[in-house]
Amino acid sequence: MTTLRIGIRSHDEAKARMLALASGQVRRDPDEPTVWVTSLASLAQVLNEDNQALLRLIGERQPNSLTELAALSGRALSNLSRTLSTMETYGLVEMVETGRAKAPRLTCDHVEIVMPALVHDVAAE
Repeated sequence: MTTLRIGIRSHDEAKARMLALASGQVRRDPDEPTVWVTSLASLAQVLNEDNQALLRLIGERQPNSLTELAALSGRALSNLSRTLSTMETYGLVEMVETGRAKAPRLTCDHVEIVMPALVHDVAAE
């Protein structure tokens, strides 16, 4: 599998970077994160202990449907569906066809979080 690199930057910074890439002003660095979030807090909500256990369960058991994963995890199907949708947005899982059902599969076996060590405070200048 692969390592998913998740970066943290403000919405304005992400927008400016995306526009610079789209216009050809800059090129994407191969080591640059592929997923960006606006805060460590939002990422922490997605990667809380319960969801980390869910990711381990998906990796170990590779359930063939959401119903099977609900039974394995003890989580309600509606809750599970919302959680997996969010995880898919963050690039942690993908939903694949397994016969007549869809099932989650991990997209990576490691996650790296990339963030600046120091925050530049423009207001202080």
